[in-house]
Amino acid sequence: MVISDAVLTPPISVLSAVSGLKEKVPDLTTDQIVWITVAILVVLFAIQRFGTDKVGYSFAPIILLWLLLIGGVGLYNLIKYDVGVLRSFNPKYIIDYFRRNRKEGWVTLGDILLVFTGTEALFANLGYFSIRSIQLSFSFGLLPSVLLTYIGQAAYLRKHPEHFADIFYRSVPSTLFWPTFILAIAASIIGSQAMISCAFATVSHLQTLSCFPRVRILHTSKRFHGQLYVPEVNLLLCLAACLVTVSFKTTTIIGKAHEICVILVMIITTLLMTIVMLLVWRISIWWIALFFFIYIPIESIYLSSVLYKFTHGPYIPVAMSAVLMMVMIVWHYVHAKRYKYELKHTLSPKRAQELLEHHDLKRVSGVGLFYTELVQGIPPIFPHLIEKIPTIHSVLVFVSIKHLHVPHVDASERFLFRQVEPKEYKVFRCVARYGYRDSLDEEAEGFVHALVESLQYYIRDVSLYSADEMQNVSYPISRDQSLSREKPSGRHAVYAEEMITPIQSFSELTTLSNGLSNRLPQFQASKMNIAELAKIEEEQKFIQRETEKGVVYILGETEVVARPQSSLLKKIVVNYIYSFLRKNFVQGEKMLSIPHGKLLKVGISYEI
Repeated sequence: MVISDAVLTPPISVLSAVSGLKEKVPDLTTDQIVWITVAILVVLFAIQRFGTDKVGYSFAPIILLWLLLIGGVGLYNLIKYDVGVLRSFNPKYIIDYFRRNRKEGWVTLGDILLVFTGTEALFANLGYFSIRSIQLSFSFGLLPSVLLTYIGQAAYLRKHPEHFADIFYRSVPSTLFWPTFILAIAASIIGSQAMISCAFATVSHLQTLSCFPRVRILHTSKRFHGQLYVPEVNLLLCLAACLVTVSFKTTTIIGKAHEICVILVMIITTLLMTIVMLLVWRISIWWIALFFFIYIPIESIYLSSVLYKFTHGPYIPVAMSAVLMMVMIVWHYVHAKRYKYELKHTLSPKRAQELLEHHDLKRVSGVGLFYTELVQGIPPIFPHLIEKIPTIHSVLVFVSIKHLHVPHVDASERFLFRQVEPKEYKVFRCVARYGYRDSLDEEAEGFVHALVESLQYYIRDVSLYSADEMQNVSYPISRDQSLSREKPSGRHAVYAEEMITPIQSFSELTTLSNGLSNRLPQFQASKMNIAELAKIEEEQKFIQRETEKGVVYILGETEVVARPQSSLLKKIVVNYIYSFLRKNFVQGEKMLSIPHGKLLKVGISYEI
């Protein structure tokens, strides 16, 4: 619904601002206003690739001027036309209104939603600003200005009720028209920018959770981490916004469509807040019940009013949301099935050893980075590669990139390693851990350098710890982060033979890892001799030499198809819908910033 909101907010905001031109140019037709709006929308979406960092500093002054202007105009109208409208704060009048209008009064509740649209974006803005700054700006800036604006318009309508259709510009003094018009255009663009950024952030989180096809996510600012740009999503939003503008031409139907976005986002937020209060904050059940039974009934009444006019516009965002939900469900369903298939068909240690020790297997110089989604075991695509090309690199690393439920992972804790037996074949498994706000958009050379450096630390640390010492230490590993039957290293990885106690926090893992690393000197003095230290150094140099000879990125090109005996629905979902999404969105090498000239793709089909 938020992404649908990002489609509707730019058209309704810009179109309503541009329509004010009719006050000064009465001959302007509706179609001309529509095409002016489309031109502004195209420019708005075109500049997204530059990010808000370049022009973001102008946003706050423009919005502040806008709020002061509309608040001042509202106060002017209140004093000039009818101060008596302040009596509307008396709840008696809304009760009288519903008594007088009954069903019609209930139906108009949906239109009232447009009074406070935009407040649903506050939760998205929490990713960019502090809670305190939003509370202060909302309470002392936005709320009083908007209240004065509507109070002033109500006072104006007491004297000029015939101007209800274009009340905003009609109520502005003629001397302030052009400043108001320019600021209205600027404010509508900034408001639209907020919802577009919200859509980008939502898609980024969905992709992290494997609920959305792969898209290219770019970070437009080096200083501010949360500023994202998604080219494919930006193009689709632009096309959808222009199509909505050209199709409906006025804000009437777009406004009706916007209503259901606002109220559904609010209801879903209330439900999620209730869950957070219950399971995370764990506050008194009476406070939770009070919160739930105040907000849900009120929001449900608004929702019922909107649904009464469902065919007059609200069906538009619902249809868009249904398409997005279908994409998310299909992608996640097939992605989970494929992962389980690979997990079920992973190579056993014995089978992996047989493959590596096969007499026909040749070793070539360089380092091979074999990308896989599996955290445990060797993927089934590896023996497929060996069967077709019985050759592997001198150093082979199975790389799995995983996102943790923490904002950031420190670079020193990025990689976890395990060596695959037999050790002389220099085959390793690696998990590269990223937080949900960490960027994967880094050059391949930098990634390789960090990985090789961490691998050298791993070789040193594993050699420094004896088996006796490892048996005397308990290693709390998270289930999501653990690699079964893995040995602990030191500075960059902590492993366990089995999960003994669940980890309480990510910082606990970091502390434990650093603590083990601090014990290295005493182990080194008591357990190692010169020959063993020289052997460690030679292994590290070997890794470095092979890296300098070249790095090849091996990527599995997996085609997923439904089994012949599957149902017709499953065949349609897997063979057609998922296949279409996979082929028409960003491929894996672009997501991982892999140089095209160093890429080796291995094709394989899975029947799920």
